[in-house]
Amino acid sequence: MKRRDFVTLAAGAAFVLPFAAAAQPKTKRTIGILTQVQEPFWSVFREEMRKLGYIDGQNVAYELRFAEGKAELLPKLAGELVALKVDVIVASLTPAVFAAKAATKTIPIVMAPAGDPVGTGLVTSLARPGGNITGVSGTASESGSKLLQLFREIHPSIKAVAVMANAPDPFTKSLLAQLQQGSRALRIELKIFMLNGPADMDAAFAETAKAQITAVIVQPSLPRIQPIDLALKYKLASASPYSSFAEAGGLLSFSASPADLFGQPATYVDRLLRGAKAGDLPIQQPTRFELNINLKTAKAIGVVIPQSLLVRAEKVIQ
Repeated sequence: MKRRDFVTLAAGAAFVLPFAAAAQPKTKRTIGILTQVQEPFWSVFREEMRKLGYIDGQNVAYELRFAEGKAELLPKLAGELVALKVDVIVASLTPAVFAAKAATKTIPIVMAPAGDPVGTGLVTSLARPGGNITGVSGTASESGSKLLQLFREIHPSIKAVAVMANAPDPFTKSLLAQLQQGSRALRIELKIFMLNGPADMDAAFAETAKAQITAVIVQPSLPRIQPIDLALKYKLASASPYSSFAEAGGLLSFSASPADLFGQPATYVDRLLRGAKAGDLPIQQPTRFELNINLKTAKAIGVVIPQSLLVRAEKVIQ
């Protein structure tokens, strides 16, 4: 059920790149795709490339490298793309961008997106990133803090929230800083689990349930299905600052819109293929945000979603 755009302004000024001119390069170009999680990134990005006139098999070819949630595979996959001498690497989520950066200093890299690229050291400036990296800055840290507010609206007396954090992800520090700031303002205690991989997740959720914590936030770069299944098992309200989390079975997601996060990188690729330098293209920040709610999950865990949240949701999954 589609409601309306939940719109706000991300920190810093947004920069909108012009659309491509009508004429497309006649030479087939090769785009490397590097990401931990295939959807919704890949379908949104490919469709935006098609709208810009890039047709797979005609004037563009894609080399796809999906790590299927296993971050440890990303350096090897990035190396494969560099060895193939692709024209551009599009990397989705912070660990993938770091892997691409470590693999090449010459092939342009488009973030699609990466969290807090200045704070994590990926670039020196949003306005003029320099080097071979540009693209979209994610706002998962701010969105994560917003999830605490949403939990408070669902459970006004909530006292604690568990956080499943991805220890190897360079973005984790920024995400936790924002969550801790939000938790102090709302007087909500955080129980933080630093996970080194999927093997740590079962014990973390079991400990959360044992501590009688009823809500959990899952970092976007962690595998998606396992924490959703565990949250359902222990009847925990689960949320993530990633748009597809609620659609996959989590209770809530609050994030920048997929069109901003995964569609705008196509415009960067177009500019780069036409001769622009990555370091000269300002990094864009999303301006549109979406709240998604899964009512089927709410019913399964015995949570009642206030009508005030339902009317603000972009999607309500029945």
